[in-house]
Amino acid sequence: MTAEAAGPAETRASWIPMVGLFLAQVLMSFNVAALPVSLGGIVEEFDVAPTVASTSIVTYGLVVAALVMVGAKLGQRVGQVYLFRVVVVAFAVSSLMMIFGPSVGWVIGAQGLAGACAAIIVPSLVALIAENYHGLQQATAIGSLGSARALSGVSAFLIGGTLGTLVGWRPVFLVVLVIAVAVFLLSFRLRSDRGNPDIKIDVVAAVLIGLAVVLLTLGFNNLSAWGILMASPDAPFDALGLSPAPLLIVLGIVLGQCFFVWTRRRERAGEVPLVSLTVLGAPSERAAVYAMFVVVVLEGALNFTVPVYIQIVQGRTPFDTAIAMLPFNLTVFITATLVVRFYGRFTSRAIGVAGFGLTTAGLAWLAFVVTNNWETLPTILGLIVFGIGQGALVTLVFNVLVTAAPKELAGDVGSIRGTTQNLASAVGTAFAGALLTTLLSWNIGRAITSLSLPAKIAEEIDLHNNDFISNDQLRDALANTAATPEQVNAFVMINTDARLDALKLGLLILAVISALAVLPASRLPKYRPHEIPDPSPQEP
Repeated sequence: MTAEAAGPAETRASWIPMVGLFLAQVLMSFNVAALPVSLGGIVEEFDVAPTVASTSIVTYGLVVAALVMVGAKLGQRVGQVYLFRVVVVAFAVSSLMMIFGPSVGWVIGAQGLAGACAAIIVPSLVALIAENYHGLQQATAIGSLGSARALSGVSAFLIGGTLGTLVGWRPVFLVVLVIAVAVFLLSFRLRSDRGNPDIKIDVVAAVLIGLAVVLLTLGFNNLSAWGILMASPDAPFDALGLSPAPLLIVLGIVLGQCFFVWTRRRERAGEVPLVSLTVLGAPSERAAVYAMFVVVVLEGALNFTVPVYIQIVQGRTPFDTAIAMLPFNLTVFITATLVVRFYGRFTSRAIGVAGFGLTTAGLAWLAFVVTNNWETLPTILGLIVFGIGQGALVTLVFNVLVTAAPKELAGDVGSIRGTTQNLASAVGTAFAGALLTTLLSWNIGRAITSLSLPAKIAEEIDLHNNDFISNDQLRDALANTAATPEQVNAFVMINTDARLDALKLGLLILAVISALAVLPASRLPKYRPHEIPDPSPQEP
């Protein structure tokens, strides 16, 4: 679109308020991106399993996804700017809990508080951009949120990796605190708005969607611990021998459908819904949500898998994790920033299909070439290919949703974006943990049987049900058993091979999921950005 097309009367606003909104997106994204690189330090300091430490990641995403629609309505009721400042201060408190928390429970609680704050920040970002910017500036501001998210991934892994190696994992969250203070100060440059106390919050819809998100996340997060189908001894209960995890997932899906039925009923009755489903009225808009969910699931799964293998399995430093993830994160940032240049030449549908084609190719390639060394050229190439597809898709699907909705529904678009992204991130992390540990246990059990190793020793060290452990940790555990040196070496070989096989098969399964996402991508709109009509009602 040219400047002339935008209209000569368009008044340019200062970009200083946008700096605060940009940093608010960085604040949330940096906090989330810093968690995977801190997993090793959290596991070591608090002596907990990696899956327990990753619960902090899941908790953050769960709380955001469960509360973001309510957060959007609270912003409209109280006032976006006032509430924005309050929750930024609360986000700073969560960073202090991360810095000084004495147990892993404090870490999980801190991320729960951060998630509640993000549930209000996420929808307010879109609403505040719509309030403070118009025309080309608004389009540029919306696009910057995608690049802010990608930039946070790069900086969090580099800064977090360096600090985690040289000082420890806690100082990483000093950066979160500093960003929160900067956002709070810059928020006073935002155009002030008045809340509307007449806005009512649909409590029934809030409960339905909140419970649906909680049940879905708990179900996915405990597939490994409670059992994928049959209940394990660690399951809190069982239903005729079935694991509660898949039951929670099914119940969550049912409650999610009830939310949509209830919301449509309110809209037909002329009542204000928790979120307007008109932003999902067209098949192309629903396809954008499906595509967004899948691409964030893939990102969450990869961001969990790589740090676990490097820090827990290989026993290397957070800085090594940062270096290993740098090709991926840097590629996502660059692609998210530059992909808008292709909007004038290719349709959203073409870019979406190509993006998922790249993520599928990258994951499938990694499944065949990955080794226990993440710095090999073939592995780096796979991460770059995946990053190109990821960066293009994250920016694209958000732009499709925003440009298709009227400005007065900006908060609803933001809440749907927040629910989708954070639920997908939580599900992706939980799914990766359950998938990899299940594959690991299956591989180890098969290998022990085929090599006729003493099952008693395997049971004594609980190798079948163990999370990922390094070979040194395994040798220490075997030293307290009756295993001979030959048997120790055999168990270590089994552990090494089983971990790598689980990783390869896990990546291949993710590639299949990515390939299936081409279906919703093929339903994205055919238009180019400069062809998008203004969906807002025309003034008489």
